[in-house]
Amino acid sequence: MTLTSEGVTSLAERYRDRLPLAADAKIVSLGEGSTPLLPAPRLSERTSAKVWLKWEGANPTGSFKDRGMTVAVTQALAEGARSVVCASTGNTAASAAAYAARAGLEAVILQPEGAVARAKLAQARAVGAKVQTRASFEDALAEAKELEAAGTHVLVNSLNPLRLQGQKTAAFEIAEELGGVPDVLALPYGGGGNLCAYAIGFGELGPLPRFVAAQAENRAGTAASAIRIVEPAHEAGAQRALADSGGAAPSIPDEAILNAWRLLAREEGLFCEPSSAAGLAALLADPPRGARVVCVITGHGLKDPDAVA
Repeated sequence: MTLTSEGVTSLAERYRDRLPLAADAKIVSLGEGSTPLLPAPRLSERTSAKVWLKWEGANPTGSFKDRGMTVAVTQALAEGARSVVCASTGNTAASAAAYAARAGLEAVILQPEGAVARAKLAQARAVGAKVQTRASFEDALAEAKELEAAGTHVLVNSLNPLRLQGQKTAAFEIAEELGGVPDVLALPYGGGGNLCAYAIGFGELGPLPRFVAAQAENRAGTAASAIRIVEPAHEAGAQRALADSGGAAPSIPDEAILNAWRLLAREEGLFCEPSSAAGLAALLADPPRGARVVCVITGHGLKDPDAVA
């Protein structure tokens, strides 16, 4: 994280020339970005590849969502918004609630019933968000869109293009830390927004890595709650990113995701939430031997501590 004489340089300030923010926008930041890129020697040995882990659990609310939220909430504040809304399986809710509180805005969270880990719900409630439950993620998102259309709230789901603009900065960091673009980038695939963001970021730098976007075999009932999304909002964009990169979106059974989750903790010391290990599970199932690989670990294990039991 970069320091100046005035303190920490925020992600949006660091990459401001690459972000579509109003010139006079006051940056809403909690110190996001600049997350570690960690070598993974034991996983490298297992896969016969050179594996690095992009540890996004180091962001302020514990997930990659903070990268996009700082940009979306900054622009919402600059445009005079009073309230933001999102549908969420947990991480977006925690991030939206925290950044709205930082900006002095109201946050309305619409969550699918039975699909949100308690720790994520606690994060949103602790900072004052209004949390309501709907039957499914799709129902929650439809209502969030209605509130945006009514002009009363700014939607801060990844359908807001500023979210993806913020999240693309992870690609810039990886290229800076690695000294170039990796051969393969593996990550979880829930709604598809993060895959699209990485495609935007690496596309601005030049050639794309080959994307491995791992989705749960049973999207509706997976134990990896953060990717429990039946209808990916960014499916079309995700498919383009996969086609452009020569990548794939393998369907991974929960057993393999949970095995990768345990392996990551016990062999490399990273405790992530189960969904964050989906990309690693895909790599273990089909090792990219000899490749330079970055595996994106999207959220901290303290997001879903009940999974350990």
